[in-house]
Parts: sequence; structure tokens; C-alpha cells
Amino acid sequence: MSGSGLPPVALSCGDPAGIGPEIAVGAWKALRDSLPFFWIGDPAHLPEDAPMALIDSPSEAMAAAAEGLPVLPHPFPRANTPGTPSPENAPGVVDVLTRAVELVRAGEASALTTAPIAKKVLVDWGGFTHPGHTEFLADLAGVEHVVMMLASEELRVVPATIHIPLADVPSALTEDGLEATIRITHAALRRDFGLLSPRIAIAGLNPHAGEGGLLGAEEGAMIAPLLDRLRAEGLDLIGPLPGDTMFHAAARAHYDAAIAMYHDQALIPIKTLAFDRGVNVTLGLPFVRTSPDHGTAFDIAGRGLANPTSLIEALKLAHQMAAMRAAAS
Repeated sequence: MSGSGLPPVALSCGDPAGIGPEIAVGAWKALRDSLPFFWIGDPAHLPEDAPMALIDSPSEAMAAAAEGLPVLPHPFPRANTPGTPSPENAPGVVDVLTRAVELVRAGEASALTTAPIAKKVLVDWGGFTHPGHTEFLADLAGVEHVVMMLASEELRVVPATIHIPLADVPSALTEDGLEATIRITHAALRRDFGLLSPRIAIAGLNPHAGEGGLLGAEEGAMIAPLLDRLRAEGLDLIGPLPGDTMFHAAARAHYDAAIAMYHDQALIPIKTLAFDRGVNVTLGLPFVRTSPDHGTAFDIAGRGLANPTSLIEALKLAHQMAAMRAAAS
């Protein structure tokens, strides 16, 4: 990987009171100089005695990685107390995200991996007006519709609706929205994952995918006609499928990614299959963005219990996707 010639991956600090700083060090220990990445944040927020190498530019990250975690300093106003988020530091978390995006868009970083944020902390104290990372990054990029994919070796899955109450899903699930999700997923599988003819499985909304209208009308009224129309354009789509029979190993062998209709329909199977290894990927942005598939974990921050595996996988996938885009350009 180190010989790819790509700029390094930018890793934003996330909420410094969470496990972000310690899993960043853990990722460096696992990857060292085999994968170029650098951390943006306040060096004083890293664990005590953490091996680090301060850099002035992302271009220095590869050489610095032999000594310690490459750190592009971004001072915060307050010291860090693991497990206790600071109101004064909340705006800095947003500033680091903005700076990281600027570096990626300027070509100084090849991709962005984001450590976990606490949305309520940023909304209450950081002037944050977005539901989460994904929406904030879409706004920075000027993109109207983006898609969240959870990816692992066993499964790639996309929820068509995300963080809304289950009762709101049927009304939120529109033909235009589902079509955009399918098209963005299809394009990303080709561009970022190297699948020239991606196969996509589509779940139904209702039990047994509606069972011919007996258990729900959405499949027959909207989902199936949409899939037929997109198949006529040449997209390889399977479904709508019953959500309870499409995620076992034999079923997964027939598709490259699955699109589920709501949050838990998508996340339960991947968290069951790859709880520590799943990666959150934002599709539809003009740059590559990944993140570990977990939160800030304030309850274990600073206690030496945090597992960096998901972050390591997120950095690896960001690098691979950036390399795929570079090869196609």
C-alpha cells in the first residue's frame, strides 16, 4: 500500500473525550508505515506517552509514520478528560472536520476517515445543525443526496431510510428517494469497489416482502415497478426480497450489495456478521469518506478497553477506494 503514490488518508479526531484518540494510536500501531494516514487534532488530547510525530503538512505523514502516529496539530481550547465531553472543545471538533474536507478536496489527502462524534454534544455546544457526520459532509460538498453503506468482507448493506422512527418509514420511503439510493449505490460499486456489473439485492418493506399484498402494499405499488423500470435500463437488481431470508451465506453469494428499507433491517445483519469489523461508508460524495461503525463510547474512554479494529478497517477501505478512484481517473 505504501508504494501506491497516493496522498495519505486524513483521520479527523472526533470527540476527544471519546475513544477516538486511543483507537487512532491503536490503528497506527497496527498499520505503522504500511498505510499512509495522519490524525488531525490536539496532540495534548492523545493518550499519555502515545508515540506521535508532529507534521506541518500531510506530505510528511508517510516518513513520520515510522516514528509514531503522524499528527497535524489543531489546537483546542481545553484539556481533555476522557469520558467527559467539553463544551469549549465542541466547536473544534467541527473545525477539524471542515479542515479535513478541505485537505481532501485540495488533493493533499486521498480520503477522509472520521473518528466518532457525539451529535448531541455538537448540537448543544458546537453550533452543529445537522443530524450527523453524513449530512454535514454532504452540505460541505454541496451534494443533495448521499447514501450510507455499512461494509465488511461478508456483507455490504445500505439502508434506504436511516435515523427516523420506524413509524415514519413508510411515508419516508418514496420512489424518487429509493431510486436515488439504488443509482448512487450502483455507481459507487462500479467506481469505488471495481465491480463493473454490480448485483444489488433489494429488500421488501413488509414481512415476506408483502406476500402479494396480503401483508403490505408498498412492494407491489412502488418497489417492484421501480425495480422493473431500472432493470429495463440494464441494472442487475434482485427483489424485492423478504428481509428475513436474504442475509444468510447462500443468499449473500448472489449479490454484491443489499439495500434495506430501514435502519435496523440493514444494521442487524451486518453487526451480527461483522460486529467489530464493519465500516461506515458515505456514497455519493465527491471524495471518499469512511468511519468506524461505532460511537464515541464515553463509558470506556481512557480505560484501555477500546478496540481499534473497525477504525483500522475504515482506514484500509478508505485507502482502497481512493486507489480505485485514482486508477480510473
